[in-house]
Amino acid sequence: MTIILVSAAATLGIAACTPEAETVPDTVEQTAGEPLEHSGPAVGETIPAEFRVRDASGAERGFDDISGENGLVLVFNRSADWCSYCQGQMVGLRDIQDAIEQRGFVLATLSYDAPAILADFAEREDIEYPMLSDEGSAMIDAFDLRDPQYGEESFANGVPRPAILVIGRDGTVRAKMVETDYRVRPEPADIVAAVDAL
Repeated sequence: MTIILVSAAATLGIAACTPEAETVPDTVEQTAGEPLEHSGPAVGETIPAEFRVRDASGAERGFDDISGENGLVLVFNRSADWCSYCQGQMVGLRDIQDAIEQRGFVLATLSYDAPAILADFAEREDIEYPMLSDEGSAMIDAFDLRDPQYGEESFANGVPRPAILVIGRDGTVRAKMVETDYRVRPEPADIVAAVDAL
C-alpha cells in the first residue's frame, strides 16, 4: 500500500517558530502531475546510499546502525533549539516509540542541530529515541528535503521541510508524510497508522 500525505492544516496549537504572522492555508494534497518541490524521495525509491549522520553523543551513524528489523521511521524536523513546533512534535513522539519498536522499526529524528543541542534537549525532555544531527545539512540535501524559502542569510538556512519517511530495511521508502507549512505535524497516532497500513 502506498501512503503519501502532503498537508498544510494546522494540528498543533503552540507558539510559532518565527515572529512573522502567517495565514495557514487549507489542506493541500499532492497530485501525480504536480510534485511538490523539495519533497524528498518518492514512495518506492531508495534513500541516499551514503546515509551518514551523528547521534546526540557525536558518534557517526549509518542507516544500518539505526534501523530496526523492519526499518526506520525517520522524522525530519527543523530544530530542537528554536522551533517550538518541532519541540512539541519531538516530545509527542515519546508516546509512540514503544509502538513503533513493537512493529520492528526504530523511531528517530533528524535536524541540522549540533549533537550537543540534541543531547541537551533529549536529557531535558527525557527522550530515549535517537536524535540525529545533520550539521551542514548534507543529508537533508541528499534527501532533497531542504526548505527552499530560507536563503543563506537566514538562521534557518538548511532546515528541512517537516517530513516523516517510513523506510524499509532495504532502504526503500515505504510511506511518507511531507508538510507544506512548518506549523503542521501529523498526530503521533497517524504515524503508527501509516506503519500499520504497510
